[in-house]
Amino acid sequence: MNTIDHRLAELGLTLPKPVAPVANYVPYVLSGNLVFIAGQVSVSADGTFIKGRLGEDLTLEQGQAAARLCALNLIAQMKDACDGDLTRVKRIVKVGGFVSTGCVPTAIDIPKIINGCSDLLVDVFGEAGKHARFAVGAPSLPLDCAVEIDAVVEIEA
Repeated sequence: MNTIDHRLAELGLTLPKPVAPVANYVPYVLSGNLVFIAGQVSVSADGTFIKGRLGEDLTLEQGQAAARLCALNLIAQMKDACDGDLTRVKRIVKVGGFVSTGCVPTAIDIPKIINGCSDLLVDVFGEAGKHARFAVGAPSLPLDCAVEIDAVVEIEA
């Protein structure tokens, strides 16, 4: 077991199988030493989705849980892109987070929701997990998911 897999186990986390695309795209693209990972939605390993709009149907804490699921799916795609060896991840470069809000005024703090993903990436990858990011509200997301997050990751060739 490599150090990242060991860290996941210490945190009590199990990676899901990489989610297959639901439309005409690929789950990730390798370009040089960068992996561009398509948006990963808030779906658990057993196929259960966290759906709904933050501030209407879901609380801040439920939004953060949805973002953690997105992070686990991002890591699963990273692992696939790295032929199963997460120690090849040199840096999480950028994360882009979308939160379903219905674009109505709410008391939900969108950056705090995406922290669910950011915090998990730092917990798993340490300093290499720190990244640039954006976090925005959206009127709706695919499959009525609460959160969708993409990433750019630098890996060792």
